[in-house]
Amino acid sequence: MTITSTSTPLKIDKLDPVIHERARLGIMSLLVPAGSMSFVELKRHLEMTDGNLSVHLRSLEQAGYVEVAKSFVDRRPRTEAVVTRKGRAAFKRYVEALAAIVKRTSK
Repeated sequence: MTITSTSTPLKIDKLDPVIHERARLGIMSLLVPAGSMSFVELKRHLEMTDGNLSVHLRSLEQAGYVEVAKSFVDRRPRTEAVVTRKGRAAFKRYVEALAAIVKRTSK
């Protein structure tokens, strides 16, 4: 494919910077299909440290994309991350924008 001055611009501004960060993309990629996951499950799947995962969950929570709930199960603390409706919509837009970029570059 030859890029010309009349080519449609890449819409990289459509890539949500909150989701685009590698760790947060991984978190959202797990949470969207699952709905929710425990902190321990996320940590295991993503091979992240407690501190790193906490920081990225907090960023997603501040954006309104996830809710983090703490509870006790059999006297043990449990932290659960739940994707919100806003988070699902943002992730859908992100995936669509990324797919459009990939489609354009693979012609």
